[in-house]
Amino acid sequence: MSEVIFWVIWVLVVISAMIVAYSKNLIYSVFSLLATFVGVAAIYIFLNADFIAVTQIVIYVGGILVLLIFGIMLTNRIAVAKINQSSFQTSLGMVVVGAVFVILVITILGQSWPVLAESMDFDSTVGKIGTLLFGDYLILFEVASILLLGALIGAATLARKEL
Repeated sequence: MSEVIFWVIWVLVVISAMIVAYSKNLIYSVFSLLATFVGVAAIYIFLNADFIAVTQIVIYVGGILVLLIFGIMLTNRIAVAKINQSSFQTSLGMVVVGAVFVILVITILGQSWPVLAESMDFDSTVGKIGTLLFGDYLILFEVASILLLGALIGAATLARKEL
């Protein structure tokens, strides 16, 4: 049952990514990109990479997509703009994608993939990452947080309008 759900999510990710690439409406592309990011996070969850899935949601969905949506909504001209693609760009892209697909298929079929005798049970990665960050790498974590805080203060200072 979980394999069927995995393949359904995979198909939805591919379809939404194709809509991102081929949609002529920018709003449709952004919302399809949202579906693609959420689907990729779901695939990460199936692979027991829960920390990567949460990071995917927080950074891409919570940050970048919200920025894109606000940018589109605040500029009225972009909301109705159509994306123009020439037939040369489309055909060149199809040739490149086809070549990469053929190379991937040849590589995948040329490998001998070992089959696991039993299903491996992976532990949660979040606990291990937390233990390492606040244990062995506490000083590096604090230095990185101070560096990011300094960058944030510097960006706010540069972006502040002089009155």
